[in-house]
Amino acid sequence: MKVSISLTDHSTKFIVNNLYPLYLHDLSEIWGWKPNKYGVYEDDDTLTLKDQNKVFDIWWEKPGVLYPYLIRVEGIPAGFAFVATPPYTPHGSEFYLNEFFMLRPFRGKGMAEAAAVQLFHSHIGAWEIQTNPTDTNKRAQSFWRKTIHNYISESSHEEFAETKNDGYKLIFRFNNGHL
Repeated sequence: MKVSISLTDHSTKFIVNNLYPLYLHDLSEIWGWKPNKYGVYEDDDTLTLKDQNKVFDIWWEKPGVLYPYLIRVEGIPAGFAFVATPPYTPHGSEFYLNEFFMLRPFRGKGMAEAAAVQLFHSHIGAWEIQTNPTDTNKRAQSFWRKTIHNYISESSHEEFAETKNDGYKLIFRFNNGHL
């Protein structure tokens, strides 16, 4: 199956916005989140999904710094990925995978790995990826270990560490500048 990534813009942003509540629903299983009194996965009084989506407007306001990608399989929206560059990267990395999501029908078939590799090839340099380090997130941890190892082999580093904004995380770092 053909997997492709493409940068979104204001005309295609709505597709990512459509997928975003499904992403938060998936994350709720890992983080233990519950929706607010309006059925929106936020810890405040956000009333609608439209209001919630405004939080991510910055991704479409800083081209060349923030990269909001749509992942498609056979032309069908299958997920999204947000890649940040400085000053929105931690630990001096050049690229930070801020969000990565694949819809459930496309998981476990190599499509997410194909999309991740396309992202890595699109941005050459020092990368950082963070994920939840708990037992509730073993699938994502395994996915990133396998994907990064297949992509860059022994030239990656993995550690558990406290992050500045997001608490304790499993952090993967690698540099694809020498491939």
